[in-house]
Amino acid sequence: MSTATPRATPAPVPAADRGATRIADRVVAKIAARAAREALDAPPGKSPHAVVTVHHDIARVRVSLELAYPSDLAAQCAAVRRLVALRLEECAQLTVPEVAIDIERLHPATPFRPAPAGRDRRLR
Repeated sequence: MSTATPRATPAPVPAADRGATRIADRVVAKIAARAAREALDAPPGKSPHAVVTVHHDIARVRVSLELAYPSDLAAQCAAVRRLVALRLEECAQLTVPEVAIDIERLHPATPFRPAPAGRDRRLR
C-alpha cells in the first residue's frame, strides 16, 4: 500500500508572461524609417531608408536621408535621431544607444523652375 500525496497544481502563468515575442529586423527598420520621415515631415516620395540590427533588446540603427539645402542639417539629423530612438523604445521596447545618419543626397529647398520661355525681342 502506497500513500502518495496529491500533487499541487501550479498556479497559471498570466498570458503576458508566456512565450516570447520577436520583431523582425526589417519591421524594426520600417518603424525607424517612418519615424525619420515624421521627424523631417518628408513627402512620401522622398522616404528615408533604415537598416537595423537587433541583438537581444538593443537596436543598432542606420538611417539614410535626402535633405533640403540650404537648411540646418545638424538640427534635422538631431530631430531624426531623437524620434527614431523614441519610436523604437515605445513601439518595440528596444534600447537604441545611437542612430547613425547618412545624408545620401541634398536637394534644393525650393524646387528649381526655369524661366518662362518667351519670344526673343530684338531691339532696333
